[in-house]
Parts: sequence; C-alpha cells; structure tokens
Amino acid sequence: MKKHLLIFSILCSVVVFSQEKPAENKEKNIEEVTITKVKKAVEQKADRTIFDFSEQPNLNSGTVMEGMKKLPGLIVSDVAGMLYQGKQLDVYLDGRPLNISSNELNAFLEGLPANSVDRIEIITQPGAEFPATSGGAILNIITGKNSNKYLTATYSGNYNFTNYDKFRSRTNNSISLNARNNIFGWQINAGQNYREGLNTSNQDNLAFINSDPVNRGYFLKTALTFDLGKDRLLLNYDFYNNSGDTENISSGTSKGIPYIQNALLQSESYRNEGVITYQKRFTDKAKKLDFKGTYTRGDSQFNQLDQNLSQTVLDNSSITKIANFRIDYSQPLKILDDGKISFGTLYDQQNFKTAGFNFLNLDYQKLNAAGYLEFQATLKNIDLILGTRGENYDISGTAYNGSTKRYEDLTGFKKFKLFPNASLQYNFAKQVFFALNYNKKISLPSISVLNPNNTTFQGPNSQSTGNPNLQPTIYDNYEVKLSAVDYVFIGYNLSVAKNQVVQKLSRITDLKTNTDVVINSQDNVSELKIHNFNVGFPVPFLIFNTPFSELMKFNINPDNVSYVYIYAAYQLHELPNISTKGFWVFNFNSQIILPKKIKFVASYNYLTPNGNYYYFVGDKPFSNSLDLNLSRKFMNDRLSVSLFANDIFNTQQTALHSISSLPFVYLSSKSDTRNFGFSLNYKIPTKNKNAKVDQNLLEKDKKDDGGLIPVQ
Repeated sequence: MKKHLLIFSILCSVVVFSQEKPAENKEKNIEEVTITKVKKAVEQKADRTIFDFSEQPNLNSGTVMEGMKKLPGLIVSDVAGMLYQGKQLDVYLDGRPLNISSNELNAFLEGLPANSVDRIEIITQPGAEFPATSGGAILNIITGKNSNKYLTATYSGNYNFTNYDKFRSRTNNSISLNARNNIFGWQINAGQNYREGLNTSNQDNLAFINSDPVNRGYFLKTALTFDLGKDRLLLNYDFYNNSGDTENISSGTSKGIPYIQNALLQSESYRNEGVITYQKRFTDKAKKLDFKGTYTRGDSQFNQLDQNLSQTVLDNSSITKIANFRIDYSQPLKILDDGKISFGTLYDQQNFKTAGFNFLNLDYQKLNAAGYLEFQATLKNIDLILGTRGENYDISGTAYNGSTKRYEDLTGFKKFKLFPNASLQYNFAKQVFFALNYNKKISLPSISVLNPNNTTFQGPNSQSTGNPNLQPTIYDNYEVKLSAVDYVFIGYNLSVAKNQVVQKLSRITDLKTNTDVVINSQDNVSELKIHNFNVGFPVPFLIFNTPFSELMKFNINPDNVSYVYIYAAYQLHELPNISTKGFWVFNFNSQIILPKKIKFVASYNYLTPNGNYYYFVGDKPFSNSLDLNLSRKFMNDRLSVSLFANDIFNTQQTALHSISSLPFVYLSSKSDTRNFGFSLNYKIPTKNKNAKVDQNLLEKDKKDDGGLIPVQ
C-alpha cells in the first residue's frame, strides 16, 4: 500500500506542478493589455537548473551566500569550496567569471544582498561556447531586471540579529532604478551590507581561536543600452568594495609555554569591471553576432596586527588585472529536421601580482586564445549537440623562494588542448526528457590558492600558505538525467579529474621552536573521481484530500499549493590509495499556504557524517540546519514582507578530520548561524504601473527560449 501511495504521489506531483500559474495580473489601459508571467521556483533544463530568487522569500531574505546554502544539491564548505551534485563550481556574475575564490569569494557573496538577485543558474553541462576553464560546472548569479518605458524603482532591505553569546546585528539595503525610452535604457543598482559575527574554532587542540568580525560591503552596478536599429550597444560598469575588521583571540602552547595572542585582522578589497558589448542582429532573429570586451581589476589588502606586541605580523597585498575580448556567432542550419551552428573566439590575458610588506613575491601571467565550433540538431523527439573547443594556454611567471633567497620561474603550462562536448536528449513529452551528456573541461588554479601569502590568520600553532606551482585540473564529466516538468528528476553523474587541486591539513613539529604547527596547504592529486546520484520530487498535500478528477482539470496554481519538496543525493569521492566512504545529502522544503495569503516555508538541510569530502572526513554533518520563513504581499503585491529564523536549533557546525597525512588533524568550528530577522521588498510607485518587463540590461542572452545551448 505504501509503495502504491508513493507512486501515486509522484504521479500527482507531475500533474500538479506541470501547470504554470495562470495570468492573473491583467491590467488594461487604452493602448494595450499587459500580462505579467510569474516565474517558476525551479526550472530544469538539459544543461542547467534555474532557481528563482526574486519571488522566493526563503531564499532572498538574507545574503546571497545564505540563500545559496538552502539550494538542494549545493554543498558550501569553508574547507573544500562549493560542489553541486559532485561538481566543482566556477562562480559567474551576470554571465562573467568572478575570477576570485576561497575566503575572498565568501566575503563577496556574504556582502551581496540576496534580494538584489533575480535568479541563480547552475549550469552542469557548459557547452563549447563557454570557456573550457569552467571546470565541472558554472554557478551564474543573475542580478536585477529593467523595465520597458518609464521609470521603475525597487527598494530592498533586511535586518537580522544573532544572540550566540551577545547581541549582534546584520543589515543590508539596496535600491534598483531602471528606465527605458525610445533611444536607450539605463539601470542603476546600488547597495550596502553590514555584518557582525562570531566564529570559534579548535585546531587539533593546538590552537583555540575566537574571532569576532565586523564586515562592510558596498556595490554599484550600472548599465546603458542603446538600440541602433536592429543592433544593440551595451555598456556596463560594476564596482564592489568589501572590508572587515576582526578581533581575534587565540590561545595554545608554544615552545612549551602557554600563550594568549590578541590580534586584529584587517582586510580590504576592491573590484572594478567595465564591459562593452555590441550585438549585431539580422532579419532572421535566430542569426546573431556578438562582440564583447571586458576589463577587470581587483585590489586586495590583508593585515594582521599583534596587539600584545604592537607589531604587524602580516602585511600582504595583491593586484589582479584581466582583459579579454570575444566574438560569438550563431545561425540556423538545416541539419536533420532542424539545427543550428555556433562558433566564436576568445582572447584572454591575466596578470596577478602579490606582495608581502611591499616586497613583490609573485608575478603570475596567463595568456589564453580559444576558438569553438558547435552544432545543434533535432530529429523528431531527439535533440543532439556536438561541439569542441580549442584552447591554447601560455602560463608563466616568477616567485620568490625564501629558502634560496632568489626569484625562480614557475612551473609553466604551455599547451594546446581540444575540449569536446556532446549531448543527446530524448523528449517523451513537453518538459519530460531523458538526457545523456559528456564534456571535457579544464580548471586553472585560482589566484587565491596560488597566492604564497597568508591572507587568513597567522599564529604560533597555525600557518596557511598558497602554492604558485599548482598545475591545472582536467575534467571528464559524464551525466545521465531523467527530468519531468521541472520538479521531478533522477540523475547520475561522474566527474573524473586529473591533477585535482585540493586543500590539505598536516601537523608537523617546528624543529627550531620545538612547537607543533597545523599547516594548511594546497596540492595537486593525480586523479579524483566523484560519483553523484540524485533524485528530487514534490508531494503536494492536496493529493490526500482532493479527488483525482479535480486534479486532472489542470487548473491548480503551484504558488497556492501546500507541498513538501524532497531532494536526496548520494555522493562518493574516490581518492588515490585511500579507502573512502560516501555520504548522503538531504533537503526537505515545505510550503504551506495559511489564511490571509500568508506563505510559510520550512527548509531543512542535512548531510550525513563520516563520509569523505576530498581529504576530509566529517565527524559531524557539514550541513544541519532548519530554517523558517513567513511571508506575505501587500498593496497589490508592491510590498513583500518576510519574517525569518535561520538554523533555529543552532545545529550548524563543522567538525572534521583531515586524512591527507599522519597523524590525522582534527578541526572544529562554530559560527553564530542562528539568526532572526525580517526583510522587505517595495516597488516604489512611479508612472509605470503598466510597464512591461524585459530581459536584464546587465546581460542579454543570445538564446532565451529554453534550448540546450546556453550563452554567457
């Protein structure tokens, strides 16, 4: 009986959730009737999964990082980065790679309000027109949108607090202004973030660290778009600033003598980016030619002051400069029943310099020239993609060797490689498909792990170093996926990585001081395989009290349905010469519609302990959190208000041990993850009550019809 009930539940889920919300916001004027389409919370495509943030209060009530941690299948770890369904993620913003990672990436995402994000796309099968350096998968954060005619203005705000050991406040505010006339359109999105926090950690009983950070962030995103006949010219400028001051108290034993170190950690980073895009359009709207030039500069500074000795222990800085130019062309082509050809080229140049106490110790340069060719074809119910990308890399530079007291050449990487990709999708019905995917990708070591300087914390028992000689990782990604109407899917993927960059922890004895030290380092592993099996489906509560005849009328609005969405995944990391264990990832997301159109959402994430996560074994779950959210819309949906509580049982913590060397190194840490607060989103009244909504000014996709080939 239970088996039949489960099958019936899944079947009803497919029926119920396959219906889009009927157009309910019809507004009439003398000239036209405008229909506003409500987005889907989750949208499954053959190459990506799309999560809507703009209409999901449980995701957009805090920072982008907090919202990401609630996404089913996404694992965010302080020790091993981000994985989605077993694949390492390269983070993009509005279709452009951020080119930052590790602690700088975390600070960036924690400083970006989630209510400034329109949606997040996780592209698990990047096509040939994506840079081969996309590695395993791409997480693309898409911000705001613009209106067509008249001015639109939206204010978003959030306040929350924690009470772990004392009262701490967090807030963010942002405003978005958009307008368009017959000649051009413009967009400004600006905001700020203030965040107080706490983190306590134990490093193998050698160092006990208590950190009390205060972080501030500011951002400004601007865009202009000009319509030149059928063509379009887009100009973008983005600015981000993040700064932090951390009171850090650590204790332990050094040289056989107990110590207490009182340190002040200060960090500051700036990111400026300018983009010029010219989109050539033709009479045939499916034929497109794009030219894009981008220049990015990032400046970072990290200092550590020992307040007991009144001296600076660390004074490290870095400068990143990136310039690239790309051309993309696509047009329909008669292949089988229907088809398309895409090709293009890219030239990219990057320079990364680091210094300690104003002494240059790394000069890293990367030149990359690439070209791609990809075909898409349809034969009855079958969609096919076949493509390849050629990349030529020239990576070189010098680094200062403290042992030899001289500069030495880096282990360079000068090579031309082909990166093929192929997809086959069989469509049983609309939004019901079976897909097979393969692609070969490469991941270059991020500038954060190349940096030889410590940009986290330096103590008598704790050291952290980068490795300028890390080599690129080559990926072979395989995927099998069965998906139905966005919400029901089952899949398996295998990622085989050669020279995978991993974080390792080791405990050694410093012979000069006779003190044990925990070393945090980066290294290449010859081969790493990650197996991931995942399944997701919703169970609407109405199947238990609604006649089947009513369900089959297809007039159910998903936004007004109470349900629980169940996601489960099993992941296994295979490492050389080590016997490993897998772990389970569970996500339960329940929506209940209360009286007065109040929406209650409860989300629970859990990752089973004792599994291998690279060279770490979780002694406690990496994820274990219950989040609650109450939301309601007012004033004809102009005002959205949410009350929320995250990690209400205060169970989110990290406890693990590293198996990269003997003896094993044990780590544990706890942050003030339990917080309570409210958020609001207010569409400020302007003349544009009937203004239409267009695509994002910040980035216009070449293909936005749900096809298999995405374009950044």
